[in-house]
Parts: sequence; structure tokens; C-alpha cells
Amino acid sequence: MTDCQISKKKKVVADGVFRAEVHEFLSKMLREKGFAGVEVRMTPVKTYVLIRTTRPRDVLGDSGRSLRELASLVQKRFGFRPNQVELVTVRVESRGLSAMAQAESLRFKLLQGMPPRRACYAVLRTVMESDAKGCEVTVAGKLRAQRAKTMKFKDGYMISRGHPANLYIEQAIRTVAMRQGILGVRVKIMLPHDPKGINGPKTPLPDTVLVHDPKNVQDSLTIKPYVKTYKPAAPVPVVETAAQPEQPAAVEA
Repeated sequence: MTDCQISKKKKVVADGVFRAEVHEFLSKMLREKGFAGVEVRMTPVKTYVLIRTTRPRDVLGDSGRSLRELASLVQKRFGFRPNQVELVTVRVESRGLSAMAQAESLRFKLLQGMPPRRACYAVLRTVMESDAKGCEVTVAGKLRAQRAKTMKFKDGYMISRGHPANLYIEQAIRTVAMRQGILGVRVKIMLPHDPKGINGPKTPLPDTVLVHDPKNVQDSLTIKPYVKTYKPAAPVPVVETAAQPEQPAAVEA
């Protein structure tokens, strides 16, 4: 982006707009290539755009040609200098835990003519087999009849409020242009807790209770009889005192 001097408030707004526009642009260009999100890392020298995808080879193209074309488009659109922006592909470890990938999969199945109920249950099965805590799939629009309706499919455990929802819930929304009209598709996935931070957030849920095992299980299982012992009292030492001689009584004159 341009190197003009701007205030901190405008800089934050400009960075947010840049991230949103890059996300929208790449989601349209890589919709058929397993696009699963984007992350922007800015340094004083260069700006790195990390593209999360389930098929990195399709994004790279022949000898990285497709990726270089995307980098050139981003450079011209946002006014970067040559070699100031770099696009990097990152492979998604688990495709079933990516809401964007599952939303695109559901969209493709609906375009192929698969019944909505069957397609939604297939997405639910894929997500839950990937060790997700919960999943919710919603399809709205003219599914079969002329009157529009909403179908919602749930499985597992799902939270919707508070700060943990920002960490554990991943959501994606797509539109499907069908012959009878436009369908709306929404996929929500509750990620599992991962201490390494690969398939889920590192921070555990605040209501998680961890029960530790006792140190020695065998001693806790055996019942020992309670026997009370009495200790005899210590003898009190006797101190002998010497007898004092009697003094004569006083005689009155």
C-alpha cells in the first residue's frame, strides 16, 4: 500500500479494509480450488498474504504461474511496489474442520442436483468424523415447492455466545444460484480443543473441569482398620525436701 503518513486510527481502518477486500477477491478467484481463508502479515519491508487452501497445487498452478498472476493482480489493485507483496499457500490440515471448504462442498453438491437433505447430512457426517465438537448446517430458499423455507441440521455440542464463541466457532456463508431461485447456505463448526493449536484453539473452555487421578490408587482402594492407641501417662517425679528443726517457743517474762 502507499507509504503516505496517516494517523493511527486511519491506519487501522485502512488495514481492516485491505484484509476484507483481499479476502473477498481471493474467495472469488479460488472458489473452485478449495479456498479456506486468508491471513495478512505486514512487515516494514514486505506484506505476506497467507492463503489457506485444501488443494495447494491447484492454487500454485504450473511452476507457480497461477500464484504469480494473483500476486500481480493484488499488487496493481492495492498500489504495492514491485516485490513488496508476496502470496504464500498454506495447506489446511483437516478439511472437515474448515467451514469454508464444507460450504463450498455443499454448494457444489446442490449444483450437481443432490437433494438438500442428503447433501446436508453428508456434510454433517464429514465434519463429525473429523473430531469436531459440533456442527450446524442451514439451507434457506425455494428447496422443492414455490414457498421458501429453512432447513436446519444439527449434531454435537454448539455454543453461540461469549468470548469462547469467537475462538471455537468457525462459520461460512455461501449463495447457490439454482434454477428455481437463490439458496442460502450456512455452515457452523465448533472446533475441538487442541493444546498445539493446529486443529483448534489452545485456550480451553472456561467451564471445563479436569479431574486428576489420585497419586496412589492402591492405597486409596484398601480400607485400613482404625485402631486407637493409648499411651500411659508419664510418672510425676517426687521431690524430697529436708526436715527443718523446730524453733523454741518464746517465753513471756
